[in-house]
Amino acid sequence: MRIVKEASERKNEILDVAERLFYERGYDNTSTNDILAEIGIARGTLYYHFKSKEDILDAMIERVLNKTISNAKKVALDESIPVLKRLTLTVIASNVDTKAGDVIIEQAHKPQNALMHFKIQEMFTNQLVPLYVKIINDGIKENLMYTEYPEDTIRMILSYANEAFDEKNKFDPIVSSRMIQAFITNTELLLNMKKGSLKEAMEPIFNR
Repeated sequence: MRIVKEASERKNEILDVAERLFYERGYDNTSTNDILAEIGIARGTLYYHFKSKEDILDAMIERVLNKTISNAKKVALDESIPVLKRLTLTVIASNVDTKAGDVIIEQAHKPQNALMHFKIQEMFTNQLVPLYVKIINDGIKENLMYTEYPEDTIRMILSYANEAFDEKNKFDPIVSSRMIQAFITNTELLLNMKKGSLKEAMEPIFNR
């Protein structure tokens, strides 16, 4: 008996299977035939939801980013959490630490996918900025930090972090430690924070 599923349920099933196969075999080594065989659906059903394997990857990226932003938003807007603790938890919640995330990161760092890498960072940054601006403004109210330009400042910090700690950059422990300390110190300067006040909040992020 043929099982008929709702369109959204079938679409998520395709994404779940593709995510697992991309992770286990690699994106380049997985074909749409592999996905079809794993799920047991007709090619027409797959093409109803996705035009190509690239389209599946794009949908994976969107799903991962939406879920990540949703998790970060819950923390960033929770005013019951102290400002600096909220900053730490929001950064941690913003990390794409899943199998799908690993696939996306691997693909984004291939030279031929430079545009994809740029688009992902742009989408992610644009959605994260308002959350961090909220935290900065709360920190300003509590006299923990100060800047006349919260949005511009957070964009500078995120740009700095994206470049310095991008997965493509691999450092030995000594260089890594120096970069972390430089990032914390420079962030304190940009936000006019008391020297050393951000150290306790930021170090758990890098020690994960």
